[in-house]
Amino acid sequence: MMSLYDSRITSLLCIDFYNDFLSVGGKLWPWVKVIAEEVNLLVNTIVTTAREAEIKVYHVPHHRWEPGDYVDWKYPSAYQLGAAERPAFAKDTWGGTFHNDFPVRPGDIVVTEHWASSGFPNTDLEHQLKRYGKEKIICIGLLANTRLEATARIGMELGFHVSLARNGTAARSHEALHAMLDIDGPTFAREFLTAVELVSGIRLSVTNEQSAA
Repeated sequence: MMSLYDSRITSLLCIDFYNDFLSVGGKLWPWVKVIAEEVNLLVNTIVTTAREAEIKVYHVPHHRWEPGDYVDWKYPSAYQLGAAERPAFAKDTWGGTFHNDFPVRPGDIVVTEHWASSGFPNTDLEHQLKRYGKEKIICIGLLANTRLEATARIGMELGFHVSLARNGTAARSHEALHAMLDIDGPTFAREFLTAVELVSGIRLSVTNEQSAA
């Protein structure tokens, strides 16, 4: 049976909703364009439905590159070095700004920026979730097999109920998307739904809450 999404304990994690990832002209949009169009990426529908249900929205952003980043790191990853070369999500640029469809609204939480893949280590995400009594996290965003997976997996390790939407993410290749959706994801996600199923679950939860009021 599908879980319900009581707005008092549920949060929506929007991971790396930057122009560089989601906008035509973004530096990383060519990475995900084909897969995003194939899976019919429905993050806008999910965010809108969550807001209508008064589910708190958390923006989980990657570090915005600045000159000098990573140059004195002893063990930077290939992804981090690549981001510095582009540079992706550069601070004070259009690419490092949240997509126009996903602005920060009053009541939203903007988590401190993460430097690697997961939104949890070295940020205030866990604190901000527990501060508001959130036990369930719905994770959407990019990339499927890197930041989304790392954030969701650690969320499970920390004791959160994790939900993923099959068309709430995309990747650079079919193989990468398959690895997360069909191999890795089921090992840490409590709910693995299509966007339509997720939206239905959220709306049903609202109906139940209203009936109980």
